[in-house]
Amino acid sequence: MTRVFNFSAGPAALPEPVLRQAAEEMLDWRGSGMSVMEMSHRGKEFMSIHAQAEADLRELMAIPNNYKVLFLQGGGMGENAIVPMNLLGGKHCAKDGALNGTSRNVDFINTGEWSSRSIKEASKYAAVNVAASSEMNGYTHVPKQSSWRLDPNAAYVHICCNETIGGVEYHWTPDTAGVPLVADMSSSILSRPVDVSRYGLIYGGAQKNIGPAGLTIVIVREDLLGRALPITPSAFDYSLQAANDSMLNTPPTYGIYIAGLVFQWLKAQGGLPAMEARNRAKAALLYGCLDASELYTNPVAVEDRSLMNVPFFFKDTFFKDTFLKEASLNEAFLKGAEARGLYQLKGHRIVGGMRASIYNAMPLDGVQALVAYLKDFEASHV
Repeated sequence: MTRVFNFSAGPAALPEPVLRQAAEEMLDWRGSGMSVMEMSHRGKEFMSIHAQAEADLRELMAIPNNYKVLFLQGGGMGENAIVPMNLLGGKHCAKDGALNGTSRNVDFINTGEWSSRSIKEASKYAAVNVAASSEMNGYTHVPKQSSWRLDPNAAYVHICCNETIGGVEYHWTPDTAGVPLVADMSSSILSRPVDVSRYGLIYGGAQKNIGPAGLTIVIVREDLLGRALPITPSAFDYSLQAANDSMLNTPPTYGIYIAGLVFQWLKAQGGLPAMEARNRAKAALLYGCLDASELYTNPVAVEDRSLMNVPFFFKDTFFKDTFLKEASLNEAFLKGAEARGLYQLKGHRIVGGMRASIYNAMPLDGVQALVAYLKDFEASHV
């Protein structure tokens, strides 16, 4: 069997040792005579898997004791609604001011497609203030914090730490002057160390750097619990889930198991500082190739380029000098890439072009193989 280099943005590649261990344990987890898929979520076998996964995640991210770790369902898009439902009740209020008689904003920084989707969903529950946006510039940078117009009375400030589609990433943590900072880290979590204490809430779908689709991780500061709107479904009430160790309903058990294996793999690699060094090396190699090219371009401001998702396009000047159309060149590029075992390089349908997602599980030799192909394709087309 030959495995390809999978550059998918998600569901994304998993570390091969994790897949092999899962395969070995598929029919019989550690002598239990059961697959993890078959276990009761309240049985001692799965409870031990769950506890170890949480402990390892806490260790990897140095999560303070006053934060709860929740293993939920719904994905990052689900959290776009679940977050406001959980943080706008109690002393906060709904969009129409029905609670406590006063309206409170939610501040958003709009840096791309996922930020935009979060804004749209939150506007169903709150008065949304877009405190800064890079939309006018094609979502190619993170607005400088000096340009942000934050509401000091906002319920929280929301950012998307890494825009999977546009390839824009925060390489700094905003100062929100005491207002809780909420971060969608779906595509950057565990790629490098972060100071969890700077955030009120962190969430992310697992299918990028953690495990299979279906699992969502929420890390929430305890003082933000108990603020859910009355309309919040019980299964999505952070306070209820925290009180029940994420088992108010049946959690995504197999996703938690695979995530736990990934956490152990990360620890064996040297933890998040080691992963950051690897990820920076991979990104530097790929961006270096693109920047030196006469054929390819990456539109993102250098200081805001993502370490995880690298979109690239053929330069406009190239098409002015040839009779080729971009669509046909894209097709030729992708076909040639697959012939070399380089898969899932097609850009998101919203922006087109190409995109290489180089998450933790992508080895350096995968990026080296992509760079070699980029150079060969350019040499035969310029």
